[in-house]
Amino acid sequence: MQEFDPMNRGFASYRSPRTIALVGKYHSLEIAESLRRLAEYLYERGVSVFIERETAEHIGKKVDLSRWVTCGFNDIGAHADLAIVLGGDGTMLNAARRLARYCVPLVGVNQGRLGFMTDIARNDMLTCMDDLLDGRFSPENRMLLAAEVTRDGKEVASNMALNDVVVDKGAIGRMIEFELFIDGEFIYNLRSDGLIVSTPTGSTAYSMSAGGPILNPTLTGIALVPLCPHALSNRPIIVNDSTDIELRIVNADDPRVHFDGQVTLDLERGDCVRLRRSEHTICFLHPPGYSYFAMLRQKLQWSERPKGP
Repeated sequence: MQEFDPMNRGFASYRSPRTIALVGKYHSLEIAESLRRLAEYLYERGVSVFIERETAEHIGKKVDLSRWVTCGFNDIGAHADLAIVLGGDGTMLNAARRLARYCVPLVGVNQGRLGFMTDIARNDMLTCMDDLLDGRFSPENRMLLAAEVTRDGKEVASNMALNDVVVDKGAIGRMIEFELFIDGEFIYNLRSDGLIVSTPTGSTAYSMSAGGPILNPTLTGIALVPLCPHALSNRPIIVNDSTDIELRIVNADDPRVHFDGQVTLDLERGDCVRLRRSEHTICFLHPPGYSYFAMLRQKLQWSERPKGP
């Protein structure tokens, strides 16, 4: 298992980053000015700034980014000490899948709505940069799922997911039926709208909306959450992160598998979706004072502690 080791390039360099990549929400011109201001601030602090290529192609139409290097995720992975992601959780998910294999830590600036993975508010962006450049952010590892789809015994697709992998019935209203196996043991035959296989990071996303448990991201379990099961006894369960999970499509009209809700693949009857913990992890860098439970209280609007003695 490839962990975020204090001796590797990513950990050592994040405390004194000399090269920082900026990744923005591709189709949002609203972040253009924020990204330009951040790039200029980092440049004035002596940091080499990379702008992710697709980000530059979209928001470069609104602001001038020509003074900074533009490159793809492979070059960011090879040369950047860390990446700052401006956008919402969707932008962070895409960047995480693209950069996980390179051990590049990620910092999130929230330009979206909820932002469970983007800690820094847009208005606090520049004031937090001093803490980042001076090494006062704290690292936290997050596990990913590795998935492969096999058809007639041959692999037809593979991908990673930071939040979840979802197998569902597709656009047609009829339920999907599949068999669930864990470490080769038959668990149950499920007729439902689908199944969410979620990491702890993804437990506050689709899984939570479907009635699944919230898992602290320091845990290493995997949540299996049925979507509208025909049998009400099919409840969410949590399995160890070392297990191998297999879904075999038994009957469906338009089955599909989704990776983080961003990449979709059409399935066929008889296909198998195999899931396990990825050998890669992603590292989030949190600003001083970050608290996971404080974030939940704010984002989920949990009640505040009663005032008074």
